Amino acid sequence: MSRFTGSTWKVSRRLGYSISETGKEIVKRKYAPGQHGQKRGKPSEYAMQLREKQKVRFTYGMSEKQFYKTFELASKMAGKTGVNFLILLECRLDNLVYRLGFASTRAQARQLVNHGHILVDGKKVDIPSYRIQPGQTISMKESSKNLAVVKAALEAKVVRADYLSFDADKQVGSLVRLPERSEFLPEINEQQIVEYYNRG
Repeated sequence: MSRFTGSTWKVSRRLGYSISETGKEIVKRKYAPGQHGQKRGKPSEYAMQLREKQKVRFTYGMSEKQFYKTFELASKMAGKTGVNFLILLECRLDNLVYRLGFASTRAQARQLVNHGHILVDGKKVDIPSYRIQPGQTISMKESSKNLAVVKAALEAKVVRADYLSFDADKQVGSLVRLPERSEFLPEINEQQIVEYYNRG
């Protein structure tokens, strides 16, 4: 399955979850789109597991293949698979570019990475799925710091997660430590994703 390019607002309404994490998509209409959006019955256990998986997949803007490969990696790590899985997703370069405020959406962050505007430890990295390790720095190329979208995103960014540090003068961010599960996506039940992939 290729990456989704349709309306994220419709997806958010269908899932009953703001995949931008702003809540804007569902503030007026908390029901699914379409003429039967308000009349849907109680979902099955499988449907709830699938919905939880789709919430996370669309939040991070990943293809199904990429998403499952990350899950497989998490399942081989020590500890809880669901928690490891979400931490791996949270440490993706495109996500941290967004979290630091260089971009106003994850899609915009992915584009900045793809187009070679982002440096990791001073070296260009153009792979959105690149996994950032604690202590690594993320910054813009010098020639990219004046991009209008970057300036606007940085000006709009008010709060950053505790597991990140950011030097506003130098415009350099860093992953200080691995995030704790309680620090991101609080509405997600990762155990349902584990059950979805383990159901066979």
